[in-house]
Amino acid sequence: MVLDHTSVWDNCMQLIKKNINVQSYKTWFEPIKPVRLDNDALTIQVPNKFFYEWLEENFLPLLRMAVKNELGDNGRLEYQIMMAPANATAQNRPTVGGQSKAGKTSYDSIPSPALSAEQIKNPFVIPGIKKTKFDPQLNPKYTISTFIEGDCNRLARAAGHAVANKPGGTAFNPLFIYGNVGLGKTHLAQAIGNDIVAKHEDKSVLYVTAEKFTNQIIEAIMKGAISDLVNFYQSLDVLIVDDIQFLANKVKTQEIFFHVYNQLHQTGRQLIMTSDRAPKDLEGIEERLISRFKWGLSADLSIPDYETRRAILESKLSMQSVEVPENVCEFICYNIKNNIRELEGVFVSLIAQSSLNQKEIDLDLAREVIAKFVSQLNKEITVDFIQKIVAERFDVPVEKLHQKTRKHSVVIARQLSMYLAKNLTTKSLKGIGEIFGGRDHSTVIYSCKAIQDMMDIDLVFKDTVQDIEKKIRLSLHES
Repeated sequence: MVLDHTSVWDNCMQLIKKNINVQSYKTWFEPIKPVRLDNDALTIQVPNKFFYEWLEENFLPLLRMAVKNELGDNGRLEYQIMMAPANATAQNRPTVGGQSKAGKTSYDSIPSPALSAEQIKNPFVIPGIKKTKFDPQLNPKYTISTFIEGDCNRLARAAGHAVANKPGGTAFNPLFIYGNVGLGKTHLAQAIGNDIVAKHEDKSVLYVTAEKFTNQIIEAIMKGAISDLVNFYQSLDVLIVDDIQFLANKVKTQEIFFHVYNQLHQTGRQLIMTSDRAPKDLEGIEERLISRFKWGLSADLSIPDYETRRAILESKLSMQSVEVPENVCEFICYNIKNNIRELEGVFVSLIAQSSLNQKEIDLDLAREVIAKFVSQLNKEITVDFIQKIVAERFDVPVEKLHQKTRKHSVVIARQLSMYLAKNLTTKSLKGIGEIFGGRDHSTVIYSCKAIQDMMDIDLVFKDTVQDIEKKIRLSLHES
């Protein structure tokens, strides 16, 4: 049977098709055309040099198997690379196959010429503007020190710190950070990048959004410069991709990112990605990419608790050298619960309203600002509510707190209720006293001092007071 180049390549294609996914087959093999068959050498035509390099780098074993299956152990495959239209001739390049001195078939591919840093085109450099240093595209305001740690983010922050100290050299590669909108994914990812830049001046670090990466792919395809773009990304030491979920259903972009990812990971470079969901929950992303996202550490950022939100707000107040009353800080942190970005927005709006309208920062102004961020404000703590919680804890009837009894458990419960009313409500001392059976403000002052003295000398009692206070806050505001 006489073989011809078309039938040989068709048979090769059938075998190849069974061993790769449909999209890879359509992208990298359907554009190939068989040209000729000279003895044991099959020549195929590919669109450009990038195509040839990609096939050699990523599909060499498969090509080797297909050629051997059709032409035997002496079979060879040569590429014919089409040149630009202005130069209509084609360039032949032997690749898979070729005779060694021993006469045996060798399947070593011809390596691409090594590119120096100066030769690699940086898509982030604006033409005409000379850059003297690699720009990582990071916002310097995002730092590890300003990323407040709490139970909601402790694992992710610790992993980020380890990666910053030894990029590519930990088990956290890739580091996949995920969580809902506004919980600090971008802050942490960029903070890690900034820390790496500060500690490792020799490392090239780049932050890019998935949307930006996709747009660069589209532009590179239109300009025929996809090889330059891939070379650039594969030359990085640390790649940070924000909102990786936006690669969903972008098949070509995923294909290119897959090979960039493989090259960086296999050569010990660091990958950091963020997403609004865990790898297993990503939709429209190829399974082979999802499996690679799981190779390192997936760390989630959950909703911060009250203490963490308060620490974040206090940190921002400190950085801006702004003083805000205690009750206003509490009011903000109890009402803005699910989103750190909203917490920042309230803080900025509060300062702006105070400055522009010459208003004092108080609860009224806080209510006015927060009403623009949340549909329903949480209730304020009342003296009646405090009495109810304290009476339950000491197992005494609420009405006993208003009576003139000297029973020890009732006296402690009444004094503690006054102490908490003074600290947690906006009621005046006189107003608090009147609620507790018409007592005067001096009685309230004495009760508050008595409770404070007990807390100073009795740590168990202090813990009890703190537990009650926490229960009051959570019962009213977190329900």
